[in-house]
Amino acid sequence: MPIRRRVPGCWRLYTVVSSLLEFNSLTKADLVDTVAEESELSKRQAGEIVDLVLDSIRNALAKGDKVQLIPFGSFVVRERKKREGRNPKTGAKLLIPARKVPAFTAGKGLRDAVAGSKKRAAAKKR
Repeated sequence: MPIRRRVPGCWRLYTVVSSLLEFNSLTKADLVDTVAEESELSKRQAGEIVDLVLDSIRNALAKGDKVQLIPFGSFVVRERKKREGRNPKTGAKLLIPARKVPAFTAGKGLRDAVAGSKKRAAAKKR
């Protein structure tokens, strides 16, 4: 049964995430199908919504902003320092330049949902 909490704008996210926990491997098409089914939209409309959400997250991270989807999690941009590495084939030293990388930190709601699914899976094995 989907988890529904009265957090403004987030209860649908909980519904979708709860439905998605049934998948072993999740693709964008699976996400579009679930959004279409849960919101009673066409797959085309659901696909546009998923694309819009992903584009919004991508654009915010490109600007260096933090994206918080409470209680799902947060997307942030982290700075990697320049460092020295080695070519594994030749052993030659290389300078790896500094760069920015996207990172995700799971929120409490997501951590609890994942921990709960592991507990249910362990109970089924018994």
